[in-house]
Amino acid sequence: MQAKVRDKTSLHRGRVFELTLERVMLPNGQTTNLEIIRHPGASGIVALPGDGSVLLVRQYRHAVGDYLWEIPAGTLEPGETPLECANRELLEEGGYRAGSWKELGVIHPVPAYSDERIHLFLAEDLSPGDQDLDPDEVLEVHRVPWKEISGMIRKGAIRDSKTISSLALARLAMD
Repeated sequence: MQAKVRDKTSLHRGRVFELTLERVMLPNGQTTNLEIIRHPGASGIVALPGDGSVLLVRQYRHAVGDYLWEIPAGTLEPGETPLECANRELLEEGGYRAGSWKELGVIHPVPAYSDERIHLFLAEDLSPGDQDLDPDEVLEVHRVPWKEISGMIRKGAIRDSKTISSLALARLAMD
């Protein structure tokens, strides 16, 4: 049985997402109020330059007050497919185009309070393009050797959930 939405109110509609307050009857019969972030979805890319490395960005994230190691990723634009978004974001953030794409899967990074779905892709056969960062993007692109990835995750250098998930899925796809 699915939950039944009894009432839904938009609390805030921003540039990227909407915050709603929903009165919901849960599958167990209990009724509760839930704050839900409604997100258009996103795509993330594990880009392999072909030299034994993976393309990562070191990006400033104001919400956590720090720079994070991440895969190139971004929000779906209206009418855009996840693969189109991945192509756009790899060029905009990473400065590369890919000749080969493979779907890795879909993750829900924060299912307790958001419907966001991130479509993950493996990109290979890279060629340089023109990076075109958004004004609010503060990042540097790095080629990180695959052999260093596990250690970076273990030591907490890579803390972003979509990045950890995508790197694990990419490793499984390559084995």
